[in-house]
Amino acid sequence: MLNYILSRFFSALIVIFGVSCLVFLLIHMVPGDPVELMLGESARPADREALRVALGLDQPVMTQLLHYLTNLVQFDLGESIHQRQPITQLLAERIPATVQLALVSLVVAILIAIPLGAIAAVKRGSHWDQLAMGFSLFGISIPNFWMGPLLILVFSLWLGWFPVSGKEGLSSIVLPALTLGTAMASILARMVRSTLLEVLGEDYIRTARAKGLSEVQVVWRHGLRNAMLPVITLIGLQLGTLLGGAVITETVFSWPGVGQLTIEAIKKRDYPVVQACVLLISLSYVVVNVFTDIVYAAIDPRIRLGDGE
Repeated sequence: MLNYILSRFFSALIVIFGVSCLVFLLIHMVPGDPVELMLGESARPADREALRVALGLDQPVMTQLLHYLTNLVQFDLGESIHQRQPITQLLAERIPATVQLALVSLVVAILIAIPLGAIAAVKRGSHWDQLAMGFSLFGISIPNFWMGPLLILVFSLWLGWFPVSGKEGLSSIVLPALTLGTAMASILARMVRSTLLEVLGEDYIRTARAKGLSEVQVVWRHGLRNAMLPVITLIGLQLGTLLGGAVITETVFSWPGVGQLTIEAIKKRDYPVVQACVLLISLSYVVVNVFTDIVYAAIDPRIRLGDGE
């Protein structure tokens, strides 16, 4: 088990290193000069050059990359070019909002997916099954940048039930959480349906029914309990996707999280902030995946045996 954990952490470090280098190089290839954005087009060439030297942008890209990786090893994310604040401080202000949105969206997805998938499995082939799978296909097909404005149009502008944007009170998180949660619920509902269908054909399910248990008891106490392992694994994997998808959703709803900070930094060509935000999202995704692999391997020893342990 220890070898399996170490191999997963080593793989995660390689992924994080690759993502750090790739993001750094891609950002520096994006057209636009942060110095011009800061000083404007009317600035004198001498002032531009002085600021470029002060920010270290006059050095070769590979020299900047080496300096960035050296600081990263020391857990130094640098300073924002535009706001002139430590990036760790900027992230500390934005992370709680993103975590809150991700967790609420996860709860929304679970509350929708488990009953929907269970009904589809129990009523297999019926209109309920078709409606559930139709909703699943609908949720997967619609991107967040379309679902978000649609919810704003209906529930904010037409009905006036929720705020259009911002983070003011509990009601402001409803529409962003629905935007993220419905997409994840669509994937989870299909998984719940498929795994529950397999479980409902097992001998112990027939035994439970033969004992006179009601269908609700059979499905919820015996069926779902044994069908949840693959679903829990998928939930762990999708949690990282929620953090990535929050970039678009936070922009649509002006939610003050890491996603919105990323978009703002891209517009301003604030290289250090963009790198830190993308690295944080990637790190979250990798950590969640590694933790999910370890939990799954602890529950099912065949996983780590399959890796040669």
